[in-house]
Order: sequence, then structure tokens, then C-alpha cells
Amino acid sequence: MCAAPRERLPFLGLLPWGERRVVAQALRTETVGGLVLLAAAIVSLIWANSPWAPAYESVREAHFGIPALGLDLSVGHWASDGLLTVFFLVAGIELKRELVVGELRTPATAALPVIAAACGMLVPAVLYVAVASAGGGSRNGWAVPMATDIAFALAVLAVLSTHLPSALRAFLLTLAVVDDLGAILIIAVFFTSDLNLYALAGAFAGLVLFYVLQRLRVRGWWWYVPLGVVIWALMYNGGVHATVAGVAMGLILRTRPDEGRRGRKPEKHSPGDHTAHLLRPFSAGIAVPLFALFAAGVSVSAPSLQGVFTRPEPLGIVIGLVVGKIVGIFAGTYLAARFTRARLNPDLAWADVFALAVLAGIGFTVALLIGELAFPDPAQAEQAKAAVLVGSLIAAAIAAVLIKRRDRIYRRLSEEENRDADGDGIPDVYQHDPSGAS
Repeated sequence: MCAAPRERLPFLGLLPWGERRVVAQALRTETVGGLVLLAAAIVSLIWANSPWAPAYESVREAHFGIPALGLDLSVGHWASDGLLTVFFLVAGIELKRELVVGELRTPATAALPVIAAACGMLVPAVLYVAVASAGGGSRNGWAVPMATDIAFALAVLAVLSTHLPSALRAFLLTLAVVDDLGAILIIAVFFTSDLNLYALAGAFAGLVLFYVLQRLRVRGWWWYVPLGVVIWALMYNGGVHATVAGVAMGLILRTRPDEGRRGRKPEKHSPGDHTAHLLRPFSAGIAVPLFALFAAGVSVSAPSLQGVFTRPEPLGIVIGLVVGKIVGIFAGTYLAARFTRARLNPDLAWADVFALAVLAGIGFTVALLIGELAFPDPAQAEQAKAAVLVGSLIAAAIAAVLIKRRDRIYRRLSEEENRDADGDGIPDVYQHDPSGAS
């Protein structure tokens, strides 16, 4: 007697109301943040290529510091090492939430986005190495085209789509969570300077204290904000990129509200959700746009744009973002749906996944950050930034065409379903069912 086949679990099906509310809130915030980020990038490019370009460089290179913490950084480094830590703190909280109560909490449902995101990072890196090696260039920038800018991607999706399935947005959000984790690990493992073990030991001790305070249910920002600043400063002085401190604290914060056992007062919201709720506007509206303002200021000229397509390093970045992301994410999604128990949401078509894979080629915030870390030479860093901007623009333009085409198809289907040709008040698509239920 043959055993009954195991049921394949639907991926990104209808979420509970609490989950849908959190996803919708994150999407709305990131969409607005993406538009602000776009505005900051445009201002940066115009400023850096205007007669006031010397003023831009002067502001970006101006130094100020906190002597007590051993810090003396330029404005540009404060934006990338300091403000961007808030962005990674929120990303860490979102990742923790997905791992504990979200789509990544079980292997069956996590398989599809994890495999798709992993392939979407691996293939661009391989393509970059192949192009750079073939042209005799540096392989140091292999990690630059691996990152997807979730704020930009969601902003483009929100502006262009009116009838696309909500599952497509949820797919992109979940994919980006895994992508962020990969970028965080890459920064922590591969882009560290000379290590100061004493400072790192102090940062680790601070994280242990942060964890203990969470376990003891200690409340009050006056405990966590000073401790977080000290951990960040120790991490920076320890030689590890300071944004890793934000991720670590985000992963430590509890994402389940306390139910009030053992005499404790019940919590309406977990510390992680409350912190993310407070910091998202600052992260999306101030921290990330300021980073873009001082990171995207690339001098655009005919020779520099020509160099993007003639120099092996920037060309590898462009090909990695535009071609690598498409091949990696689409192939990864297909393999996961083919060889695991997870399957694509029935509301989505493979053409939707392809359009999303193109959209994921928009690499901005983290790609620019990794570009600065991978190329210490200012000239190479400028070329890498220009390549990120060009590749992201190409990916956004192609994705816009594909998404609008898919949107028109879904709009037509929606109109056909709601058309009532005989005027009886029941859509024709439901004529077979007197109850009007599909």
C-alpha cells in the first residue's frame, strides 16, 4: 500500500491579521523611505556635479568627534558608520521577528526565500569575479553587486503597481530580509580592519549585558541607549564595521510580548516591535537619506560613464546587478519550488517572479557601503559607486516595463471578474454560483 504523498506547504499564503498589519506597516514606511532616499540621491548627484561641488566635498570631509569614545570621523563616515547603524538595527529586529514568528520560523516556509536570496547573492558575485578576472581587474568588489536595496525596490513597486497581488510585495520583503542577513555577514567577516581584541571583548561584554537586561525584562530607554552607544563605539574601535553592532542588538531584542507570567506586567508590544516602530521613521526618513546624500555624490561625466562599461571592476558590478540578480533569484526560486516542500503562492505567476528578480537588481544603500569598504582607493571607490548607480538605474528601468506589463494583465483580469454584463448585480464570473462566492 503506497503512502500518501506529503502535502506541500504553500509559501506566503494568507497571513494572520497581526502579521498582515506588520507587513503592511513595514511596506508603507519603506515605500516612503525609498522615495525620500531617491530624492536624497538626486540631490547628491546634482550637488556633486554642480559649481558647488567643492562645498559638497568640504562638507563630506569635515571632521568632528567624541574624544571620550576615541572617535574622530568625517561627516561621510558618521553617516555610513553611525547613522546607518540605526538602519541595520531595524533590519536586525525585522530579521529576528521573521525567525521567531514570521515566514522564516519553519524550514518548509523558509526554504523558498532563503534559497532564492542565497542564489541571488552567489550568482552576482560569481559573475563579478569572472568579468573582473577576464579583464585583469581587482576581485575585491565581488560583494558589491550582492545586496538589494529594499527601500528603493519597494518604492518602485509601490509607484508602478496598482493591481499586483499583495503576495508579490510580501515575497520581496521576505527575500530582502534574507538578503540583508547575507550582507551583514559579509561585512562582519570579510570587511574588517586591524582588530583590537580588547575593544571587541568590551563590545561583546556590552552585548551580554544587553541580553541580560532583556532577559530580566528591564524597561527604560535610559538603560539601553547609553549602553548601545558604548557597544557601537567599542565595535568601531575594535576594527569591525560599526553597523554590525546595530544588527547584534536588533537580534537580541525580544520580539514576543511578555504574557505577564510570574507576576510580570503583560506587554502590549514586544521591545523589538516597539523599538522598530519608534526608529523606522528616523531610519527611513533621516539616517538612510543622509547616508545616500554623502555616499552617492559621484562626479558624472562622459569619461566616467564610459569607464563603467570599459573597466573590468565597474562592468562586473553592473553585470552582477542586472544579470546576476535575475538569474540567481529566478533560478533559486524555481529550484526551491521544484525540490522542496515549499511552493509559490497560487496568486503568483513565474512572470511575476521574473519581474521581481529584475527589481532586486536595484542595489543602493548596502551596495554603496560595501563599495567603500571593498575599494579603499578613492578613484576605484568612485568608479564602484558610479557602477552601482548605473546598474541600479538599468535594473529599475527594465523592472518598470515588466511590472507595468504585469500590472495591466492583473488589472484586466480584475475588470473581467467584476464586469456585470447582464446588469443583475452579480459579476458574470460568479454566475455559476448563486451565492456569489467564488
